[in-house]
Amino acid sequence: MKIAVTGAFSYSGKYITEKLLTRGEEVITLTGHPNRPDPFSGKVKAYPLNFQEKGELIKNLQDIDVLINTYWVRFDKEDNTQPRAVENTKVLINAAKEAGVKRIVHISITQPSAKSHLPYFWGKAANEETVINSGISYAILRPTVLFGKEDILMNNIAWLLRKLPVFGIPGDGSYKISPVYVDDLAELAVEAIYKKENYIWDAVGPDEFTFKELVEVIEGSTGKKRLLLPFPPRLALFAAQVISLFVKDVMLTPEEVDGLMANLLVSKEPARCKTSFIDWVRENKTTIGMKYANELTRHF
Repeated sequence: MKIAVTGAFSYSGKYITEKLLTRGEEVITLTGHPNRPDPFSGKVKAYPLNFQEKGELIKNLQDIDVLINTYWVRFDKEDNTQPRAVENTKVLINAAKEAGVKRIVHISITQPSAKSHLPYFWGKAANEETVINSGISYAILRPTVLFGKEDILMNNIAWLLRKLPVFGIPGDGSYKISPVYVDDLAELAVEAIYKKENYIWDAVGPDEFTFKELVEVIEGSTGKKRLLLPFPPRLALFAAQVISLFVKDVMLTPEEVDGLMANLLVSKEPARCKTSFIDWVRENKTTIGMKYANELTRHF
């Protein structure tokens, strides 16, 4: 087959593309970062992910059997907003339909809802509706928070634990999270291209922690003993924003705090991804959090 992956030079898209190439599939990528280093040594031809040029998107998706869509934005920056990402996704899916794409594998989030007050979650729900209503065969995968060697959130929690004597936990830390290994998500995405049926699956790992327990697991990997203090959520967010000024990044957003504390990053479905976060952290304890992972540098 010939497969298009949005963001093959980025994070989850890269893991997906590696698996597709290993299986001998032909892969192209649609990317908003054409100058990003190519990890595949020219094996994946890159085309612009230009939402203002629908005709160009249709042309680039000609002869594509499956579109694997990882496109989204984590937070608003200038005109690159989550509501705009919803409109952009409509353009992309409509272009895929006009180009004759036969199947879409779409990466979403656990517990999306059109009724959510959080743009991340209602935006993801809107994108799912666009995929479902396209008339194209689909698989929708709903991961929680990804972890892996290039992840940002888990790495930066470890970085803070290495650098600071005190770690502020928003609220009491009793809300839950089930992290998922990026390579496991990639495996589910690749398997989905060979299926025919339409389905929506949560993609979570085998571990379910309270947020405080998650931080304690990461703390153990650093070899540091830190004071883990419950902070009022807005104070914890303010502290993250102050640190963001020094690292020139967006470390944490208000809706990320709200979504986490609302227990939106867990699932009632069976764990389809098998890699234990505890085991992974132990195996990567010498590297996790050694350097700060900058979201703005990576994407902007």
